[in-house]
Amino acid sequence: MNRRVTVAYLIGLGLLLIAPTFLYPILVMKVLCFALFACAFNLLLGYTGLLSFGHAVFLGSAAYVTGHALKVWELPTLLGLLAGTGAATLLGWAIGSLAIRRQGIYFAMVTLALAQMVFFFFLQAPFTGGEDGLQGVPRGTLFGLDLAEDINLYYLVVAIFAGSFWLIQRAIHSPFGQILKAIRENEPRAISLGYDVAKYKLLAFVLSAGLAGLAGATKTLVFKFATLSDAHWHTSGEVVLMTLLGGMGTVFGPVVGATVIVTLQNELADKVGSLVTVIMGAIFVICVLAFRRGIVGESLALYKRMIGQKL
Repeated sequence: MNRRVTVAYLIGLGLLLIAPTFLYPILVMKVLCFALFACAFNLLLGYTGLLSFGHAVFLGSAAYVTGHALKVWELPTLLGLLAGTGAATLLGWAIGSLAIRRQGIYFAMVTLALAQMVFFFFLQAPFTGGEDGLQGVPRGTLFGLDLAEDINLYYLVVAIFAGSFWLIQRAIHSPFGQILKAIRENEPRAISLGYDVAKYKLLAFVLSAGLAGLAGATKTLVFKFATLSDAHWHTSGEVVLMTLLGGMGTVFGPVVGATVIVTLQNELADKVGSLVTVIMGAIFVICVLAFRRGIVGESLALYKRMIGQKL
């Protein structure tokens, strides 16, 4: 990692630490949860080349398991988070084991079909609360800190996001990440070089599902409820939009995309109502037609052109 990237990370972390002084903590925590979700999805799509249309099922499953563990089983907060993340990881292994047998659009359709099966299970299961959702989830305490206080929970969410972001960044720049990129660019060549492509795809899928689950478990702590919308296909579409808007295959792209989408939804929800979805669709079309590399991707390309002109 070069010095400029390290400085950028430290500046970003510093801004997060002081953000509650001038921004609403709940909004920032929501952005961080969806940013982690988008980063997890980007690990699968941007670096492995696998498009999942059902990734919200991991967000939703972890949200429900964490909520149930904290409210009904009365587990400590840390164990509740681990239970939700573990459930999403196991579900990711089960769905990934089936989905990686297919490629391209068939892979995407398999993930969507399996995710919808789990969604309808959540709709009928008694422990989820059905259409009413699982409400009144206690935040509990962690290391003696009362997480009912938003500011205490905020710094926990920042720590979870920072640790997960570091893990993703390390995975991307490790030999494992280089193999994932090789699979994305030319899968037959990766096979010819002797790599067990199916194993690496499954590992990437499980890691992505686990991190998406951690985002869902954290989101349950923030809002103290879990609903069907967490596992709905519409949420899967939103994370695709976040990733493409920010910049697929870039480290910071999903963070930027999640920030833009969540902020727009928060600002426009009371003003335009259901037209928010129309606006999001228009943004998606404009992004695909005019900014195919996303905000971060286009910015990096412009920077490289400017540096090249100076040289």
